[in-house]
Amino acid sequence: MASQAPPLEFNPPTLSHREILIVFSSLMLGMLLAALDQTILATALPTIVGELGGIENLSWVITAYLLTTTASVPLYGKIGDMFGRKAPFQFSIVVFLIGSMLAGLSQNMTQLIICRAIHGIGAGGLHTLAQAIMADLVTPRERGRYIGYFVIVFAGSSVAGPLLGGLFVDHLSWRWVFYINVPLGTVALFVTARVLKLPKRHSTQSIDFVGAALIMAAASCILLGTSWGGNVHAWGSATIIGLLGAGFVLGVIFVFNELKVTDPVVPLRLFRNQTFTVTSVVGLIAGMAMFGTIAFLPLYMQVVKGVSPTESGLRMLPLILCVLTMSILSGRWISKTGKYRHFPIMGTGVLVIALFLLSRLDSTTSWPVIWLTIGCAGLGMGLIMQTITLAAQNAVEYRYMGTATAATNFFRSMGGALGVAIFGAILSNRLNVYLPRFVPAGESTGIEGGHLRVSPERLAALPESVHNGVVQAFSNSLGEVFLWAVPVALVGFMVSWLFKEVPLRERPGLARTGPLAGVGEEASPAGS
Repeated sequence: MASQAPPLEFNPPTLSHREILIVFSSLMLGMLLAALDQTILATALPTIVGELGGIENLSWVITAYLLTTTASVPLYGKIGDMFGRKAPFQFSIVVFLIGSMLAGLSQNMTQLIICRAIHGIGAGGLHTLAQAIMADLVTPRERGRYIGYFVIVFAGSSVAGPLLGGLFVDHLSWRWVFYINVPLGTVALFVTARVLKLPKRHSTQSIDFVGAALIMAAASCILLGTSWGGNVHAWGSATIIGLLGAGFVLGVIFVFNELKVTDPVVPLRLFRNQTFTVTSVVGLIAGMAMFGTIAFLPLYMQVVKGVSPTESGLRMLPLILCVLTMSILSGRWISKTGKYRHFPIMGTGVLVIALFLLSRLDSTTSWPVIWLTIGCAGLGMGLIMQTITLAAQNAVEYRYMGTATAATNFFRSMGGALGVAIFGAILSNRLNVYLPRFVPAGESTGIEGGHLRVSPERLAALPESVHNGVVQAFSNSLGEVFLWAVPVALVGFMVSWLFKEVPLRERPGLARTGPLAGVGEEASPAGS
């Protein structure tokens, strides 16, 4: 078993509420870069493909970013724990800016895909390190007060991203989808350098590069296998079986490596901590249910309800507002009472109900009913997302703060990616069943192998009988996708009951001493 490094003590600066908000401005600017990049690209992708060509590689523009973002998260968390978080946070901003500039200058699809991979390496550190820095400066008990500021960034980017993407494409160039990151990132870098004051650390630990490479390779194989399965290659093909098998084998090798090395990138002893284990499992399952199904809501709105891409983004506003509202209210309640256990239980329960209601939507459903339904999903998401991160941070010793934060984000991202892939495969399978049933034989639909190959606008231009058949096929198929997500969310609901109500600590950076402090046992209240 790996030897135990000495506890890392941290005496954070005492900051006023105003000073904390100034510091948080730098963190939120960094997070805005990653959040905006996830939404602004969607409306520009058709134009990008039209200019650069290579539609067969279109999925790689998203997949390359997803792979490097997800795979780099654990390494950022470990490096932040060992050497401090300010420098890695600034590094991630710089890498993100380099990726943005190169992506905007891309002359073909291959160059764009490579630049998106660089993008992802930078994005992997923005969200994770910002959350860990917040934990450095604000007590778990007070952290709920500030959660809303971070949620506002994601809520705002979810609304502004598609609108900005449409404006850039219509009035400037798709390249500005990437160039816009440069001034924002430059400001973030300047503000971070000026206002973010964190003590430097000097660790004698060595970085577990082998472990980092193994977890990156395992995650990449699994993500590629699930993304390509039923899409690029058949699920039973040698390629998919090989990728998934390689991911499993690499994962097993990673576990043995982490048990052997002195300073593992993900200390497996953390999983002795029940709260950490439960947050990881709930994050993975909730990520599958939440992001794996919410990703299909724009498709429902554009294909089944016939609205434009920009309008579909605006009609998602009730979901965003409910996420924002519930995150703020639950955060305030946590700060006031110091209790959080019931929030992930309530959130996963509400999510089960929301997914069932989503499965009942069809082409005749009125917009008020749709908004109430997706608002219900937003309430569940708002109760889950920030609470499980707070619980994981509070449960572990300070020297594992970045690792615990990164692990929570890693499992949630992996869950989301797996959910999109698995539910996407279900959607394709059901379309192959329903299209022949509802569309007259011999008619062209723009759907091949269960995948949409034309824009929703071109679907709307199909003959009425064909268009109506396509809408009905999509409506039925998406309903089944949401219905399949219900038992997944139900598992998350049952696991969430295993949360313990661990008292929230009263000062940041509080490290307990002892061989398993904060790892094999739950953290205790301040002063214990």
